[in-house]
Amino acid sequence: MRSRYSETDQMGYVYYGRYLEYFEVARTEMIRSVGFPYQKLEARGIMLPVVESHVKYKAPLFYDDEILIKVQLFGMPTVKLETYYEMFTKRSDHLHAIGKVDLCFMNESTRKPCRAPEEFINCLSDAIKS
Repeated sequence: MRSRYSETDQMGYVYYGRYLEYFEVARTEMIRSVGFPYQKLEARGIMLPVVESHVKYKAPLFYDDEILIKVQLFGMPTVKLETYYEMFTKRSDHLHAIGKVDLCFMNESTRKPCRAPEEFINCLSDAIKS
């Protein structure tokens, strides 16, 4: 993805709050790439709200940077999906940010935590094997 002019602050840096939005884009694409997009979760009555997030800023992003975000999982989710991020750009081989976002599988009607759908777990397992 690329940073847009509207995402920068007066100093010319990408505004710090945008990093979590970038993480969301990367996470959404990662989930889609394993064959189980958010739409499938929602169709099954499962929500995935963020319950905790953390970002460590290492080097600023600027307008029009081409950004690469690596999303990692260190274990299969149960009730919680823990995602880890590393952010790079084409202009620099230095790490720009690292982060962690925890999400909770939640039943839409009861608004209570629930286990990750088995089909979702299977899609993740298949992606790891290939």
